[in-house]
Amino acid sequence: MSAPQSQASNQTTPDLNAIEQERRHKLANLRANGAQAYPNHVKVSAFAGDLHAEFELHDASALEALNRVVTIAGRMMLKRVMGKAAFATIQDFTGQIQAFVRINEVGDTAFEAFKYYDLGDIVSFTGRVFRTKTNELSIHADKVELLSKSLRALPDKWQGLNDTETRYRRRYVDLIVSPESRAVFAMRAKIIGHIRAFMEQRRFVEVETPMMHYIPGGAAAKPFKTHHNALDLDLYLRVAPELYLKRLTVGGMDRVFEINRNFRNEGVSTRHNPEFTMMEFYWAYADFHDLMDLTETLLRELAQLATGGLQVSYQAKTIDFEPAFKRLRIDEAVFTAIPELNASNGRDLDLLKRLCSARKLRVHAGDGWGKLQLALFEHEVEPHLQRPTFMTHYPLEVSPLSRSCDDDKELTDRFELFIAGREIANGFSELNDPEDQAERFRAQVQEKDAGNDEAMHFDADYIRALEYGMPPTAGEGIGIDRLVMLLTNCASIRDVLLFPYMRPES
Repeated sequence: MSAPQSQASNQTTPDLNAIEQERRHKLANLRANGAQAYPNHVKVSAFAGDLHAEFELHDASALEALNRVVTIAGRMMLKRVMGKAAFATIQDFTGQIQAFVRINEVGDTAFEAFKYYDLGDIVSFTGRVFRTKTNELSIHADKVELLSKSLRALPDKWQGLNDTETRYRRRYVDLIVSPESRAVFAMRAKIIGHIRAFMEQRRFVEVETPMMHYIPGGAAAKPFKTHHNALDLDLYLRVAPELYLKRLTVGGMDRVFEINRNFRNEGVSTRHNPEFTMMEFYWAYADFHDLMDLTETLLRELAQLATGGLQVSYQAKTIDFEPAFKRLRIDEAVFTAIPELNASNGRDLDLLKRLCSARKLRVHAGDGWGKLQLALFEHEVEPHLQRPTFMTHYPLEVSPLSRSCDDDKELTDRFELFIAGREIANGFSELNDPEDQAERFRAQVQEKDAGNDEAMHFDADYIRALEYGMPPTAGEGIGIDRLVMLLTNCASIRDVLLFPYMRPES
């Protein structure tokens, strides 16, 4: 192989174009010499992390007696050539391991070629497992092969990928150079897997419901709209699977859940992405108290899984999952936060409007006391809910799918779970009275006609399903992305999404 041209010795800032040109020159040399540039015949027999775990207690003599020969492959993250020998650090999806390459074992041609491999190249090594003089577990290679040429240089190993926007746009690079980022997404997968097992152990059946809806429903949210050409039909990306899952409950599937993608045409923030993941489930012959008990058990298990304990560090604060989660009515929390309000005047519309106006909160002409009280709650109480807290008894006005309380028809058997000042879950005893639900849908349609683009449509088929009879049921949605943020100490939702939405690069 011809040696590549070297850069000028007085160059202090690498010219990335020159680096790329040099790598492409190496690739051209490979092809000119008849080598297969991107082979696909190597069979991996071992992984870095597994080897470290298996041989953690084996000393050099034990490994020599064992004479274990393996083939590993991965991205070369470090290379040191010292005359007729070299060391390389190889990274696969389980971790990193060192390879020792010597001209005597691999031969002159292979060693000369290896000298010109670049960091970032994907390489395979075959050889026996051993320990170096410094006691580092390594592969003593007798064969080395280039599997994929990297034409772009990786970020400097000390600086990493420091630009946050670049990390999100080029997640493939972030995952290569950041073990912390890889750990977050590995933990995300474990969390989702544990949730699935947790639900199945309790006889919930995992289902799939449509992601394109004729009518958007199941949540107060602005939908994305699309068009089906063959049917000449407008469709909506789902804002929630709720109404379909409850149809299944009508059909006799008493315990169902779905780990689903939802789409809401709303703002983007550290807690909001237009596409997000939830686990939604419905449980016949249960109420919202049962949901809170189940959720508390699940979150304790997830905290233990993610951190090894029940005290979770999040953004310089400690969230303790061990004590019983606090349960507090929304109106009582508002009355405590705002001394002007109490049980006797807490639904006074004029007073609530004045209090909202004084705090510069958005008020619409048709808003009732329930919306205004919720606005005050979100402003005065929600940011301070650091410990796990179930806020209960939401006003009927903001809960169009929830069952009314037996002792106060203007409130509902609904809760939201808040941790670290943000909503993690929303659940309620379901409204299964078809006449009541139809009337609430009509009220939502009136709101939509008045300009509220987040209000719900009238779903006649869902009403028809309820008319066949839905058992008393409780249902809940848990935000997977925000939960992963909490359990992996990530400040932004973009840190827990592999490919968050961003404006296209200019």
